[in-house]
Amino acid sequence: MQELHHDMFEGEGVRIHYVTAGTPPGNGGDGRTIMLLHGWPQTWWEWRLIMEPLRSDGWFVVAPDYRGAGGSSKPEGGYDKQTMAGDLRALLDHLGVENPITLVGHDLGMLVAYAFASLYPEDVERLVLMEAPIPGTEAFQSVATTRFSKARLWHFHFHGAPDNVAETLIAGSEFPYLRSFYVKLSANPDAISLSDAERYVADYTAPGAMRAGLELFRAFEKDADDNRRILSEKGKLKMPVLGLGGTASFYLPMAEEMLSEVAETVTVRPIENSGHWIAEEQPETLLRRLRDFVQATGGE
Repeated sequence: MQELHHDMFEGEGVRIHYVTAGTPPGNGGDGRTIMLLHGWPQTWWEWRLIMEPLRSDGWFVVAPDYRGAGGSSKPEGGYDKQTMAGDLRALLDHLGVENPITLVGHDLGMLVAYAFASLYPEDVERLVLMEAPIPGTEAFQSVATTRFSKARLWHFHFHGAPDNVAETLIAGSEFPYLRSFYVKLSANPDAISLSDAERYVADYTAPGAMRAGLELFRAFEKDADDNRRILSEKGKLKMPVLGLGGTASFYLPMAEEMLSEVAETVTVRPIENSGHWIAEEQPETLLRRLRDFVQATGGE
């Protein structure tokens, strides 16, 4: 953790907190950048166990808190994933990153990563997508209507309810509510410890944070429209795409079919003995999968 550096970037109408490991390209780094996008209800802290190993591999590692999360600001709007992708494109410009990056997204961060790759395909060398259905795909519709999946992803509908219903009902019970996700969606409930859960909950009980987090769900309809439009305009993603899912999670059975809807070259691999929280449940397996993917797609 001693090699991690915190900073803030003032974007257009939003302030982004980000954490880096390694040397930026403009300061003598070798130009290899990997960006890690966290999910909900998490922050950059999700990646703490893999950032230093990736730095040791020679990467410049960037782990931002996306708009509305952690140390980043909580504006009223802009939680559609294309706007959030624009925040991150501006951050990379600020950091002097010019070469195409390896982009990794988990959970709702996966939706931002997909939007980024769709909008800026020339800036993404390879893409890793973990543990979320993509709005606008047939797979997303199936997840939304299948009885089993609805039981696992009921919160999509609850969080998407208008008029602040969800945050009103959650208020005062944030810790047990959020921790229930860490426990129930994992194969190893101890992977996110009580102290880790307290850290996440502290971030999501900051002023405006719960509202901002739920706005990501409320933007799903716009995300679906945006995703269908850009797929129609630009066609499928051309860069290599890796789908990773925990063997105890919902994602693996749908991953290949869904990702093949939006990308031409898709590989899907399991993360054994893991549920939804891959980077914390099985960090070593995740690192191995990432290294294998980089090597297989022309990286060092």
